[in-house]
Amino acid sequence: MLKHITPQELKAKIDQGEDFELIDVREIYEYEDYNINGKHIPLGEVMNHLDSLDTSKPIVFCCQTGKKSRAITIAVSKKLNSENIYSLVGGVTNYYNEIEA
Repeated sequence: MLKHITPQELKAKIDQGEDFELIDVREIYEYEDYNINGKHIPLGEVMNHLDSLDTSKPIVFCCQTGKKSRAITIAVSKKLNSENIYSLVGGVTNYYNEIEA
């Protein structure tokens, strides 16, 4: 099951100091260009790092536009049998436009 989080919901989690993991699955050059302080794990490496994810708290995946994070959210949710995994709607581009701009 795919779960989403909006930029506004993510910003509220950050502002309230909630304990969650934010994983940015973009390539390094994209991450270095602009990021929202997520842990950088490129998309192709995520499945090899599942043991480093803390499933006791929400995990939010983000990418540039939300397409790759949707796909990895589904795959990781199935693999870890967890429903506490989310994809950032519209990716960091949408977050920037909605929150930062």
